[in-house]
Amino acid sequence: MRVLLCAGLLTFLGAASALADDLIKVKTEKSVAEVMDALEAAVGNAGATVFARVDHAAGAQKVGMELGDAQLLIFGNPKLGTPAMQADPLAGLYLPLKVLAYSDADGQVWLVYEDPAEMLDDVEISGDAPVLGKMQGALKKLTGAAAN
Repeated sequence: MRVLLCAGLLTFLGAASALADDLIKVKTEKSVAEVMDALEAAVGNAGATVFARVDHAAGAQKVGMELGDAQLLIFGNPKLGTPAMQADPLAGLYLPLKVLAYSDADGQVWLVYEDPAEMLDDVEISGDAPVLGKMQGALKKLTGAAAN
């Protein structure tokens, strides 16, 4: 029983560690609302489309629950997403791109997104496909501009 429990714990910790490695975090001194406004503007200025902005804390409040400040921006650009879906239509399960802004337990605000190469590693897109580098570059540029 102990061996089974230890194996389960190691599997869980390994999966949690792998997930953390897939996430890119960008620190900001702005509030969640301010950094999301800046990200939304940067996305629009880059010619991409904002599909939704989800306020998780407001949603929790509507059902009488509390949640720290957290907002998700869902956006995309067919020039980036279409080549990925041409390579494998299942990429549409992971697109459009998403960036979360949240305030941690210490009050530090972060922008976080999943590395596109990791996000799309379950579909038939080569790890060195140019589209992945373009997505990575766009996310880095957009979150960097929003955070500063």
